Amino acid sequence: MEKNRVAQRIRAYRKLKGYTQNELAVKIGISISKLGSIERGSIKPDEKTIQLISEALYIDADELKSEL
Repeated sequence: MEKNRVAQRIRAYRKLKGYTQNELAVKIGISISKLGSIERGSIKPDEKTIQLISEALYIDADELKSEL
C-alpha cells in the first residue's frame, strides 16, 4: 500500500467529517505533529493508528487502506 494514498485518504475523511487535525489527534491520543506527519505521508501509520483513526471517523479501516 502506497503511504501517500493512505495519507490522502486520512486527510480527506478527516476534513469530510469536520475535524481539525488537533481535534482528531486528541480524540485518538496522538500528537498533532504525528498526525500531520501521517497526513503528509512523512510517516506510515501502523495498524493500531489506522484502526483508531477509522473508529474516530466512523469508517471502516479498509476504506483508508483500499486501492482506488
